[in-house]
Amino acid sequence: MIKGVIFDLDGVLVATDKLHYLAWKRLAQELGITNFTEQDNVRQRGVSRMASLQVVLEKSNQQYTEQEKAGFAEKKNEYYIESLTHLTKEAILPNAAETVAQLREKKIRVAVGSVSKNAPIILQRTGLYPLIDEVSCGLNITRSKPDPQVFLIAAEKLALKPEECLVVEDSAAGIQAAKAAKMKSLALGPEKENPLADYHAASLADPSINWDMIFEL
Repeated sequence: MIKGVIFDLDGVLVATDKLHYLAWKRLAQELGITNFTEQDNVRQRGVSRMASLQVVLEKSNQQYTEQEKAGFAEKKNEYYIESLTHLTKEAILPNAAETVAQLREKKIRVAVGSVSKNAPIILQRTGLYPLIDEVSCGLNITRSKPDPQVFLIAAEKLALKPEECLVVEDSAAGIQAAKAAKMKSLALGPEKENPLADYHAASLADPSINWDMIFEL
């Protein structure tokens, strides 16, 4: 029986993907890369900051040291945090807060499982933090999705077994991570038809989601 739900953050609960894209594009332009596109940004969804940086640097003929790459990743993060200054509850995706509140009413434990180190900031600025029981994020992990570490830590924080958790994701890497963690998953958005997922929906506002069936209530 499912006793806990672990939500990815960007693209599932909040809409900050555009902010990530603009921060990476700003960095790319500073490095002389003018052809970094939103399609490239799709490949960055759900993976670590350094893996995301590699997507950008693939478009460069320059070779950089690991120290330089670390500096680039940090600069992108500074740009992103700068953009979060004006983040409000308006960034919460349709029916996301309502879904979390309903789950808590059903006595379902709720966590966020995100590779982003900025997850706590985003949750605070959007006002979602009080609705979340536990947070597992880039501050807690050493391996990014599709490695299951972020979800396994979330389950541990919720004091639940992996098989008692459902992951809600919108990235292929996240769904793979859920599978590796032996957790069921609900695939949303661009991955709504991902065959690795157990359940599928367009978004949390999709009326086809039957939570009682998922929880076997």
